[in-house]
Amino acid sequence: MKRELVTEDGITYKKHVMSKKDKKNSVLYLIASLLGVAVFFILPFFVVIYYAFVDNPINHQFVGFENFIRIIQNSSFKQAAWNTATFSLVAVPLAVVLSLLMAMILEENIPLKSQFRTFFLSPMMVPVASIVLIWQVLFDYNGAINEVVKSLGGAPIDWFKSEYSQIIIVVLFLWKNLGYNMILFMSALSAIPRDVLEVAVLESASEWQIFRYIKLRYLSSTILFVTILSLINSFKVFREVYLLTGDYPYDSLYMLQHFMNNTFKSLDYQKLSAAAIIMGIVMCIVIGSLFFAEDHYGKDVEG
Repeated sequence: MKRELVTEDGITYKKHVMSKKDKKNSVLYLIASLLGVAVFFILPFFVVIYYAFVDNPINHQFVGFENFIRIIQNSSFKQAAWNTATFSLVAVPLAVVLSLLMAMILEENIPLKSQFRTFFLSPMMVPVASIVLIWQVLFDYNGAINEVVKSLGGAPIDWFKSEYSQIIIVVLFLWKNLGYNMILFMSALSAIPRDVLEVAVLESASEWQIFRYIKLRYLSSTILFVTILSLINSFKVFREVYLLTGDYPYDSLYMLQHFMNNTFKSLDYQKLSAAAIIMGIVMCIVIGSLFFAEDHYGKDVEG
């Protein structure tokens, strides 16, 4: 790395200039990373697209959109897509709204503030296997919840094979994710300029007006991030559902990840590839819409 004296507008300062050797070394270091990205991300991406348009990995005959038509007409795929959509539409908004509410409550001077924060963050330290064990102890047919139901004179319920099964998984999802989302919102709330809030109070603005017209606008980028993070985590709930119920759970718990996993086991690569592309397109549309909404709502704050 060389240093050269450069003068601009009458000001002289030292400028770092890379030598040819430094540039060569930088390129060599980058090649390893670029090869890794190409082999493990870019190449598989094009392989998936290729498999989605051929009849099978042996004949390699181009069949157009036939695989996509088959997958859309597949009853298992439609069931999995519907379950995943309904779960995300319920769990993600709850994760965002409840974590924001918790952050605003903990922002106030309440007793046992640090203890509450620790309590909500503790699920992050619990391994998935332990979470599954806790839920089995609580919601198994012979579990603790049914013992309480029987003591109250009710009939025991097979929770994982009932109409309440997805509600149980929503509760599990919220228990795992609320704490981290809450910390993100607490950080964003502390970054709101205090002078803006003080001026609003002096202008006799109500708490609702301060929240709606000031806090929400400053929180728009954090809300976007938490929403996308929660959406991604809602797809990861497959791990817990799989450990609780296996490959083929009750109908309302059969998620897209179950469909993908079972399709992979049957080596139906063309169906799997078509389903992955459809899922990717839908995710891009949803996330793109979220970015558009955030840009429209929070642009005056960023400006």
